[in-house]
Amino acid sequence: MEKSEQKMRKIVPDTSAVIDGILSGRIRDGESKNVEIHVPEAVMAELEAQANRGLEVGYKGLEEIQELQRYAADNIIKLFFTGERPNLDQVKLAKGGEIDALIRETALELDAKFVTGDRVQSLVAMAKGIDVDFVKTPMEDFGPLIADEFFTPDTMSVHLKNKVPPMAKKGSIGDVKYVKIRDEPCTYQELKAISRELLDRARSDLGSFTEMSFSGASVLQIRNMRIAISNPPFSDDVEITIVRPVASVSLDEYRLSNVLKERIRTQRGVLIAGPPGAGKSTFAAGVATYLNDRGFVVKTMESPRDLQVPGEITQYAPLDGSLENTADVLLLVRPDYTIYDEVRKTKDFATFADMRLAGVGMIGVVHANRAVDAIQRLIGRVELGVIPQVVDTVIFIDRGEIAKVQILEFTVKVPAGMMEADLARPVILVSDLETGKSEFEIYTYGEQVVVMPLEKGQQRSPSWKLAEGEVQDFISDYTSGPVEVEMISDNRALVHVRDKDLPRVIGKGGKTIDDIERALGIHIDVRKFESKEERKMRENKEHHPIIERTKKHVILNITEAAGADVEVYAGEHFLFSATVGRHGDIKVRVDSDVADDILDAVDEGEVLWVKEI
Repeated sequence: MEKSEQKMRKIVPDTSAVIDGILSGRIRDGESKNVEIHVPEAVMAELEAQANRGLEVGYKGLEEIQELQRYAADNIIKLFFTGERPNLDQVKLAKGGEIDALIRETALELDAKFVTGDRVQSLVAMAKGIDVDFVKTPMEDFGPLIADEFFTPDTMSVHLKNKVPPMAKKGSIGDVKYVKIRDEPCTYQELKAISRELLDRARSDLGSFTEMSFSGASVLQIRNMRIAISNPPFSDDVEITIVRPVASVSLDEYRLSNVLKERIRTQRGVLIAGPPGAGKSTFAAGVATYLNDRGFVVKTMESPRDLQVPGEITQYAPLDGSLENTADVLLLVRPDYTIYDEVRKTKDFATFADMRLAGVGMIGVVHANRAVDAIQRLIGRVELGVIPQVVDTVIFIDRGEIAKVQILEFTVKVPAGMMEADLARPVILVSDLETGKSEFEIYTYGEQVVVMPLEKGQQRSPSWKLAEGEVQDFISDYTSGPVEVEMISDNRALVHVRDKDLPRVIGKGGKTIDDIERALGIHIDVRKFESKEERKMRENKEHHPIIERTKKHVILNITEAAGADVEVYAGEHFLFSATVGRHGDIKVRVDSDVADDILDAVDEGEVLWVKEI
């Protein structure tokens, strides 16, 4: 018996080897037989401290020790606990390597093989002359996870909680349903098995990592899945939430106007706003890919990192726990654009503003129920007069689509509703990109910052009537017929002239209208003037649209009726009424009844036609 014991190999594992389950795995595979495993008391102290803080890695390490105890009880191995337990001063200096030194000292005293998965630990041990078995992270493909069985191709997220049936959000961004996956509730043992496997995968897979770890909560990124694990006392019971992107959307699918694409490309400050789950991050990833494909240097700042972007785009997390430190590094990297995912806290807005004012094109993702709410979140966090330099475009996303785009401009004027000229002050105008109409004014009134909506009846400034007269007199020099002018903002006018006067007003290559705009200092949108007879003729005119189908929409293209209110017919049957967009498109969601009617009519060979109303 003594002779047999002399032949037994001595092994001392460090904390990383225990947490990763290296020894039990080798025993199961038959690689480790006839061994003495000496677990340092320093390892046990570290695992106990981690478990007491609610960290899953601590529990996982203790479970590995229990597994080794079972092998020892079956006489497969011999298990000992050796060395000194670290004192309070050594615990305080743990980050400096004091506990690691105690573990190495145990291996040195026993003349044992030292097993570790920590590269720095292995290098120090080799320098000390210790026989080291450094277990590198496996590079092979990993098998499926237990949690994978809860997912289907259209599953966006899975929600697992103890004593509650597993639930999932399924469908597309525009049509999400919260459904029960099975009737049987989740059990504590089942959730613990899933969480241990997820933590193990985050540690061993090079494409995965632990994003955050707190007492009672962990956030993991495993390939394209973001996992949040919560335990008491942080939550009332064990809960696991797994979020996975269902699609990577190209920017072309949003059918952005050339004006908006140009604003994105010219290194501006852009906020992508919307309610939770509206598709903001999906759109931001599409913007990042769009800019990267056009030769710009693009980086991201995320916590956690979950944007689905090409490998050429580096994703940065908080450096030493702070995105302010990340920004300092990024300014040295000199990106053309930075995607700042989840701008929420005051320090996030301050970091965003600092980078934008340093000349970096910034695109931030913000939670908001309206486009203007995203702007209001800047107030008090960024100097009012600097806001248009920090953010000049807000893109509001709702149900996976661009619902509104607002632009910010800085001017000095008398706020709407005020009459006296001496009340003029700096004002931020918030206008709709498509129509050019001002929708809000932001200015200081006393010590308060006012965000004033410009409702109908309030929107017209007292000075607009004078401006309309001046524009009308100026344009009349180029026409022989009547001229109608409507000011739609402080620097934009809508002008109607007769069809025969259009060439003279616009000029060759638009030269005349450009000269008029420079002389007046405002933008002029020239359109054809219609008499009652002409309007009646237009209303009776039929258009035959070009029909296009995308993943999300059935699109009717009627360029000649851009901006008009129309009725759509299939043969003699009325289908629906709509307003044609300024680019000549009517977009109908592909999963709607109207889209079904359109496609059925086309399949049956009926003529689809449109009448202006």
